[in-house]
Amino acid sequence: MHHDEGLGYHEKLCRWEAKKAPAASSPIWRAPSKSIWRRLLEMLAGTVLICLALVWSGLATATSGTGKPPPYQPPPPPKDKECVVKPHPQGGDSAPAILDAFRKCGHNGKVVFLNETYHVNSVMTTTGLENCEVDVKGTLLVRDLCRSELDSLPMGYQNQSTAWRFGGTNIHLHGHGYGTFNGNGQVWYDFNNGASNYPRRPHQITFTGIYDSVIENMRFVQSQMWTMTVIHAENVLLQNIYVSSTSNDSAPTDNTDGADTIYANNITFRNWDVTNGDDCISQKANSTNILMEDITCHGGTGIAIGSIGQYNGVFETIQNVTARRVLADRTQYIAYIKTWTGVATGYPPNGGGGGLGFMQNLTFTDLQASNTSIPFGITQCTSYNGADPDCDTSKFNIRDVKFVHANGTLSAAANETVAQMQCSAAAPCPGIEVRDVSVRELVGGQKAYQYQCDSVVAPKGFNCTGPEEILSKRLAE
Repeated sequence: MHHDEGLGYHEKLCRWEAKKAPAASSPIWRAPSKSIWRRLLEMLAGTVLICLALVWSGLATATSGTGKPPPYQPPPPPKDKECVVKPHPQGGDSAPAILDAFRKCGHNGKVVFLNETYHVNSVMTTTGLENCEVDVKGTLLVRDLCRSELDSLPMGYQNQSTAWRFGGTNIHLHGHGYGTFNGNGQVWYDFNNGASNYPRRPHQITFTGIYDSVIENMRFVQSQMWTMTVIHAENVLLQNIYVSSTSNDSAPTDNTDGADTIYANNITFRNWDVTNGDDCISQKANSTNILMEDITCHGGTGIAIGSIGQYNGVFETIQNVTARRVLADRTQYIAYIKTWTGVATGYPPNGGGGGLGFMQNLTFTDLQASNTSIPFGITQCTSYNGADPDCDTSKFNIRDVKFVHANGTLSAAANETVAQMQCSAAAPCPGIEVRDVSVRELVGGQKAYQYQCDSVVAPKGFNCTGPEEILSKRLAE
């Protein structure tokens, strides 16, 4: 092998420069004069400096020891793409323009809704977004019953449907406090007229496959059914949210939950104001590490954990949920827990039961009641429409629940009751703690003192005053 083989370009150059000086054993060599010595030393010094500089340059640009510069890397995509959505000029369907804006600016871009009204006559899917800002200054108004029933999209749980599937990573959706999604729900309230979970009745929006995102300063009004579902989600902050779903006639607004979490982890609800006819905010299957703080609930049933245990033989959990600084105004509960019975009857959304699993480490603290029916409840009696509840059959276990630091006023319906806890005899509830609760009936001022319990094991901070009469069946999810 030749001695120069395997050497890089810069090393060969250095060896070649060194060979230019004559060898000491050359027969033609003569002792040089002092001036020649000086010149020779200067030349050698210059050669060494050149070699060192070239070698250093080679090391700086080398890739995997080849001495070649790294391959070309394109610059990152621009993050200043902006798509301004213009509403349909004749008040027609703006959905195509909305979908086009998300196609163009849904990755490393910004989608802007002007301070105008956008009629949305079609269902929409805008998922897989990334590094996207959504600036809502106007109102997105869903059209009436007909198309939304026919075209609703599967939500992914309980055979429920939705009008808009929205998701992605690093999304900032904000509405300045006045940006509005309007579900035009009155037509549904009248058509549904109190029926539970009518098929294909759509949720207003489903945040699905959403991660590391913020949704804030938005208004959601007149939702067709649930206002929003947060499903298959992680690390999401929803703050400064206003929800109002009210009826302008005698038709009730059942099933108009403010928000529901499903298969969701590390979700924060902060500074919400909810007026509706059902659960204020609810956690369902496999919801973990959920924080609700500074929440005001008007009407409806209050903060809900569940329902859960609807799928026969399926194991699900709810863990590490905290609700603090909650005001419950004219609600059925401040907070309550609900599971399906252990007997499967029918199919979701209205049927089910027989699910397995547990919920644990639930804390409700710093609570205010204003004309509320009952502060706290547990029921394991949820069952199919018309079926007799079998409250002692559920094997879904409820444990380690704290309900502490509550005060305020109760309606006459409270009957001086602080809590109704109907746990299942098949899976009794251990670790239930109720402390520092001072609530009085609005009329008469009687202080509530009753704790009606079934199958509550070793209660903390209270004594059961009697067995719980079966709680009213609620199938609203």
